[in-house]
Amino acid sequence: MYRLNWKWGETSPICARVSAETDVHAGDLLWLDSDGMAKPASEFPKSTDLAGTQTAFSLKFLGIAMQSSPLGKESAIRTATTGTFEFDDETQDGVQEILGTYVGANLNAAQTHLQRSSVVAVSSAKCAFGRIVHLENVPVGKVFAAIVSTVIRGGVPGSDPHHAV
Repeated sequence: MYRLNWKWGETSPICARVSAETDVHAGDLLWLDSDGMAKPASEFPKSTDLAGTQTAFSLKFLGIAMQSSPLGKESAIRTATTGTFEFDDETQDGVQEILGTYVGANLNAAQTHLQRSSVVAVSSAKCAFGRIVHLENVPVGKVFAAIVSTVIRGGVPGSDPHHAV
């Protein structure tokens, strides 16, 4: 099930173009392709390993889709470039998550592509597009993370080599 689960904070929305060949759901993690079109994380090209894919994705991270765009229709959708959202948390058991833990995109179970809207704890800002900001009363298997668009806002400090920390 796809859903946008904004929790709090300024979303600093922009309008992002989506091509007719792309299906976007509200709540998708979006990246900006070389043609200036927004695409869901599931369409991001996978590199040789997860960390490499996460790093490349974080450099092109546009934000969170606040609207859907169905196949067959080119449109402009509202996209959050900041804010705190609830995500499915795919972090392995035994990994301690504390306030400030970096989060990034995660591969699907078959390891073929990034998931549309789930996150995993990452060890480096270079792999991240957000940080855990709340731990109390969070549903099991979920995480509340503040996101920052790299394309629009320079990303999580340390994630973009073009922006000084």
